[in-house]
Amino acid sequence: MEYTINNVYGYQEEYSYLDKVIKKTLKMEKVRHAIFSITFVGEEEIQTLNREYRGKDSVTDVISFAFEDASIPENKVRVLGDIYICIPKMIEQAKNYGHSCVRELSFLTVHGLLHLLGYDHGTKEEEKVMFAKQELILNATNIKR
Repeated sequence: MEYTINNVYGYQEEYSYLDKVIKKTLKMEKVRHAIFSITFVGEEEIQTLNREYRGKDSVTDVISFAFEDASIPENKVRVLGDIYICIPKMIEQAKNYGHSCVRELSFLTVHGLLHLLGYDHGTKEEEKVMFAKQELILNATNIKR
């Protein structure tokens, strides 16, 4: 597994805990060899991405751009895609939900990574599956609300 965290926004907190969250997500999804990136951005950049690629002119918390669209043989390196996380939105949501930035950033990372792996929450059934996986992963890495 190879991933890059691009700190475009300049978020200065320590976030090495994300390695544990990322590894647990990939292990639970049986992904052995993968490449992807995570980029921390501000509100202006995430709004631009949201407008240009999703047609929604608003600030959002996380956007994923998946590169895969078919199953990949087990021993091949999977190029999953890119995740963009809006740090100001993450901090705001952590405060609103009454939990730590560690928990919120971990949640957004898992959420974005599951999108790269093909999960979605467009229907109630898809949402149920995806959100259950998110909670399972966060609980398994001892990242609680």
